[in-house]
Amino acid sequence: MIASAWVQRWFHLIPRGGEVLDVACGSGRHAVFLAARGYRVTAVDRDLAASAGVLDTPGVAWLAHDLEAADWPFAAGIWQGVVVVNYLHRPLLPHLIAGLAAGGALIYATFAHGQQRFGRPRDPRHLLMPGELLEAARGRLRVVAYEDVEETGPVPSRRQRLAALKP
Repeated sequence: MIASAWVQRWFHLIPRGGEVLDVACGSGRHAVFLAARGYRVTAVDRDLAASAGVLDTPGVAWLAHDLEAADWPFAAGIWQGVVVVNYLHRPLLPHLIAGLAAGGALIYATFAHGQQRFGRPRDPRHLLMPGELLEAARGRLRVVAYEDVEETGPVPSRRQRLAALKP
């Protein structure tokens, strides 16, 4: 259970010891990674079954909550970091940015249009359009790094990645 290379590369942008939200946490790999580095993490997913083996991780609060069917459960300005990997629900983008405290970091990486050639996900609702992450950050965050790439290798994919700070 290894954190994504993008999260490993940019987690240092999150203020030390800060409160972090891991959105659609899945197996909990990013929550565990961040907690091991001294962050206090709230890991949210509609079903925590995939993270059952790590639910006793110190520094992680686990929350079963359907972010697509229920109201956004968090206040604005409370997170020093928000991490999202392999998940897209566009109505949440404004909440993720509003949830960041001043100086907080958004670390986001997910599939982009063109992924259909390589496999799942294929549904356009789950694929970022060209430049979509940049557009979501425009005027709200200072972009530190951005990629819109087609990856080759054993599991080819099309992805966008963003690391940005809230002024």
